[in-house]
Amino acid sequence: MAAHCDCGAPAGPLGECADYYNTILAEEQLDPDMYKWHAVVVCVYLLQHPSRGHEKYLDSQYRWLQFYLDQGIDAVQRLRDHQVARNNHRSRAAYDMSPLDPYLPLPAGGPPARFRTGFCDLPYGEGGFILDGHETYGHRMKALAEATLDAWKNLGPGSPSRG
Repeated sequence: MAAHCDCGAPAGPLGECADYYNTILAEEQLDPDMYKWHAVVVCVYLLQHPSRGHEKYLDSQYRWLQFYLDQGIDAVQRLRDHQVARNNHRSRAAYDMSPLDPYLPLPAGGPPARFRTGFCDLPYGEGGFILDGHETYGHRMKALAEATLDAWKNLGPGSPSRG
């Protein structure tokens, strides 16, 4: 019987989701075009594997994915760059989460038991995760984000906004 990841997915050729995630993070360091998906990758991974992160951030990660699907990867990059600049040690400003305020809060009762697609479903080959181009990789990241949001939304109504 195949081992299952804590997200419910069976292991893939590279191993469990953590193996895929860590390989993606390593490949991003060598590929700036791939790195633009970093925030999406992190949010998807932690929402599919919340025991690997911090519960207090799940709501904002859920909102980040909604923001991404609503406004696109370029908007995510602009917001991420804005956050990084605000978090600079010379700047005394905190993160500005107001762009995420319009989005639904994380539903209560999670995490979902399964996701229709996860990291172990990603193809990997010569060229790593970019085996058939950055655009196709982007489509796969969008599919992961959609599957993650859908699984959480299917849990039921949103939880009260977390402060």
